[in-house]
Amino acid sequence: MYKYFPHTEADIEQMLKRVSVNSIDDLFAEVPQSVVLKKEYDLPSSLSEIEIRKYFEKLGQKNKKLTVFAGAGAYDHYAPSVITPLISRSEFLTAYTPYQPEIAQGTLQYIFEYQSMICELTGMECTNASMYDGTTATAEAMFMAVANAKKKNTVLISQTVNPNVLKVVKTYAKYKGINVEEIAENNGLTDKADLESKLASGNVAGVIVSSPNYYGIIEDYTGYSEAVHAAKALLIMNVDPSSLAVLKSPGEWGADIACGDGQSLGMPLNFGGSYIGFLSTKKDLVRKLPGRIAGATTDVDGKRAFVLTLQAREQHIRREKANSNICSNQSLMALYVTIYMSLMGKEGLRDVNKLSYSGAHYLYDQLLATGKFTSVFDKPFLKEFAVRTSLNIEKLSKKLLDNNIMGGIQLGKYKSGMDDCLLFCVTEKRSKEEIDHLVTLIKEV
Repeated sequence: MYKYFPHTEADIEQMLKRVSVNSIDDLFAEVPQSVVLKKEYDLPSSLSEIEIRKYFEKLGQKNKKLTVFAGAGAYDHYAPSVITPLISRSEFLTAYTPYQPEIAQGTLQYIFEYQSMICELTGMECTNASMYDGTTATAEAMFMAVANAKKKNTVLISQTVNPNVLKVVKTYAKYKGINVEEIAENNGLTDKADLESKLASGNVAGVIVSSPNYYGIIEDYTGYSEAVHAAKALLIMNVDPSSLAVLKSPGEWGADIACGDGQSLGMPLNFGGSYIGFLSTKKDLVRKLPGRIAGATTDVDGKRAFVLTLQAREQHIRREKANSNICSNQSLMALYVTIYMSLMGKEGLRDVNKLSYSGAHYLYDQLLATGKFTSVFDKPFLKEFAVRTSLNIEKLSKKLLDNNIMGGIQLGKYKSGMDDCLLFCVTEKRSKEEIDHLVTLIKEV
């Protein structure tokens, strides 16, 4: 037996007997032979530490480091260098579940602090810890709305929401028997008249909008909560949490649920994941909220302590009634953004947005000045904007990639009638020199 495998031959034999099979291979009998690997793994033989390091360095050289001017849900924000050493500490990196509060006070405390910070950003009263990503968090918000409505099964979602979020919401809805209808967009904004028309059906459980929206536009949601609540539905806002340092929070808009992806809170792009979804709500809906909730209390000696709270709603005795049974969480990712927010503070987050805003508007003006770009919507934006171009987008993208730059997102791949449009993003990491270099390359196309 291998020394890292805890089970003896006798243990294995006893377990196999209990489930009435003769061998471990019998446990996988349902797997088609056509997909079973029948040769040795293509792995190098044992290597020394130096050889291992060289091997992975060689693999790493295949990656191309790009200067990023793309966003659409994943943003290249700065992360203080101290975060990685802190989350790499063994008590954080190897810890899994905080079910035993006696030995998990550290984990429970940072989950509590994470929840507190997300609540402050969103203007909500409680939040969970946590979801896989922003798209699935939005789908869970939809489930909450339908569970709260009981007899209503229609959810409205604006066409200005990120297309990836829309697809995941529709996929989740399909297998839950939920009817998803899209609210039309009008010149880059949610069409309020279409929303009110659809609300009049009387079968709407929830409405999903985003801030900023997919085009980077800061929408005005004045009157939305009143209209949605008059129809006895819930208002759900998918938001970029970083932007909430300067923009109106979901709580201020009168939303019932706030959700989104915490990646913009300093998390590296990581080739698309893993990230961290957050889901916040009002106290009235806390028992509909999936995932863990850590609370503060006192121990027998009167000292401050932390515990998992309201566990009966899904993890244990009410599993069959659960909206979603989410037992594991992105705890390490929650710790990451907690450290980021604590290091940046309120002023730091504001500065991030000020620098992003200045850079994005500078690039926007420079692109229009080339004469090769025009405005698409001419609406207020923070760090992301859409422009229409007379250039061949494929040639432009190749030119930029050849110069180690990831340019704007080609909107035509996600939105019909926008084949000549690009979605650019500028964060605080982009310098004036990098922006000027981008514009210079574009002029050469």
